[in-house]
Amino acid sequence: MAHHIEITQMDHQIPHLDQTSVNEIEEGRKVDHLIEIREINGEDRSGMTTNKPANQIIDEIFADIKDSSSKCCTIFKVCVGLNESNPDAYKPKVISIGSYHKHNPELRFMEKYKLRYLQRFLCRKVGIDVESCIRELEDEALKCYDDIENLDSDIVAKFSKILLLDGCFLIEFIRESCEMCPEGEGWIIPGGCLDNQIRRDLLLLENQLPFFVLTKLHHMTKDEEDKIPFTKMVKKTFLPCFPKMTPASFNESEGNAAEIKHLLQVLHMSCHPSVIKTTSLTNPSMETEHSWKSLCCNPLQIIRSNDKPIDKDHLTGHNVMPNATEFSESGVSFIKVGYINDYLEKENRGDNTSLFDIKFENGLLKIPSFRVTDETETLLRNLIAYEQQSSHVCPRYFSDFTIFMDYLIDSDKDVSLLSRKGIGEDKEIATLFNKIGKAVNISSDFHYKEECRKLVHHCEQPRNLMKASLRHNYFNTPWVGASTLAAVVLLILTAMQTVLAFTGGV
Repeated sequence: MAHHIEITQMDHQIPHLDQTSVNEIEEGRKVDHLIEIREINGEDRSGMTTNKPANQIIDEIFADIKDSSSKCCTIFKVCVGLNESNPDAYKPKVISIGSYHKHNPELRFMEKYKLRYLQRFLCRKVGIDVESCIRELEDEALKCYDDIENLDSDIVAKFSKILLLDGCFLIEFIRESCEMCPEGEGWIIPGGCLDNQIRRDLLLLENQLPFFVLTKLHHMTKDEEDKIPFTKMVKKTFLPCFPKMTPASFNESEGNAAEIKHLLQVLHMSCHPSVIKTTSLTNPSMETEHSWKSLCCNPLQIIRSNDKPIDKDHLTGHNVMPNATEFSESGVSFIKVGYINDYLEKENRGDNTSLFDIKFENGLLKIPSFRVTDETETLLRNLIAYEQQSSHVCPRYFSDFTIFMDYLIDSDKDVSLLSRKGIGEDKEIATLFNKIGKAVNISSDFHYKEECRKLVHHCEQPRNLMKASLRHNYFNTPWVGASTLAAVVLLILTAMQTVLAFTGGV
């Protein structure tokens, strides 16, 4: 979990070059520099003048810069740093949406279902001109995808067909999930394993359609008597997939639908702490001032950056935030708060505890109880990728939550400690958060900055330092604790015997 960089001086290992070699290298640099100048001035390496003036070369290099700068990319390919630890978490298993995974042969069997959903969509209203609508949106929609210049030509040529099939499928699938099937018709895809896998795939960052396409198709065919906002239908379809949700997040408005980029953003906007802190960042561009967790940045560096220097003699010895076991040794107690909301069960509807409501008060670290399923890692990874690659997202709640849990849960021992408190029960939680936390940026506006500050201050108090040392060295296991107690009792008895021997008692 903790990453360290060791820097070793290598000066003594670099072989010395004689003066002749140095001169040859220097001459080579001069020649290369001269060649570059002559090429820019219109001469090739043979000394012949080329037909391309310098300005034309520059114009060719930057030919597409105007078009590229005007693009509004909102549906990204996941960056290498996040993708390399678990690439399967970002790839669809059963259905392709959009342009990135169209050539995957394993996903073609879903095309027959898309045709059936298209038929249902077209039967909603008679005489609608869906093709013209898609043609009008095609160019704007294509610009939403990352690196469209490198998309296969056949994908670009068939993009209107992709929008039509995938868009109508999404609209009808969401309506079906909200029990809005046409009268006398049932579900095209029955509930079960396939339905769950489809929901999983529809929340992948690389598997999205522009939201303005979906809203347009929805309004074209919606029932005039239906007053449910489309964003609320999306939340009803997908929020139960989340590790923890609140009734309040389901009922709140999402504001201007024109500003929403895709389905994943609708869900992301619905997930936030129950009490939103006022951020100190007045300019969103300041969010770019971040540091890499993978390069040893940790919450302690953030919370101490603006504080007075702390005496090193009073530090706990950690260069990262302590884990749950170490906090416990320092006297921190853990308590779960809230319920695991499962599809808005009646007994949980009064619980407005968010997944992000981690609080430390009076020696108690309160952590919301949350659910971990087979798809939790996939969902968290894609939400984090959306946060990490979207400049407008601030704060990054899922990234910050994952980083905090990564430091808190370092081993099965930490998981066992939290599970005894009812916070988590899966032994693989440690591996889950430790893997997800790799290559995730810690923003300067780290959401748990204040909780980290209070936790570290608690652990660095002399009394708690002594308590942690005793527990770690003498009571870390039941056997060691029993041996320590036995040794203390033996020492007391020996002392009593010595005193009695000197005083003449028997």
